[in-house]
Amino acid sequence: MYWRTSEHYFQAQKFAGTFHVEQIRLVKSPKDAAKMGRERTRPLRQDWEQVKDEIMQKAVLRKFETHADIREILLSTGNEEIVENSPTDYYWGRGSDGSGKNRLGLILIQVREILRYAN
Repeated sequence: MYWRTSEHYFQAQKFAGTFHVEQIRLVKSPKDAAKMGRERTRPLRQDWEQVKDEIMQKAVLRKFETHADIREILLSTGNEEIVENSPTDYYWGRGSDGSGKNRLGLILIQVREILRYAN
């Protein structure tokens, strides 16, 4: 299945097995996909908290496997720490006070390792 962006894919997976997936897949912008994915009028899958990191890693890996230009940028970071510098996101980012989990940064580091050994 073709996905316009990793954001489209990630947000749609919140509703796997429902018609909401296709609705999100077809919207034009990643901003619209994110907005739809955050609407709590849609039935969030029950296991979302358990699977969201794995889904994000799959989306990020595919993004970097598909686009050589950004893959080279990621690989050029060597062994540097990668931080999602979002002051408002304490799960995917580091939050305003640096206490966030930085899960996206950690996933980018994992993806960098996978790509490094795939080359």
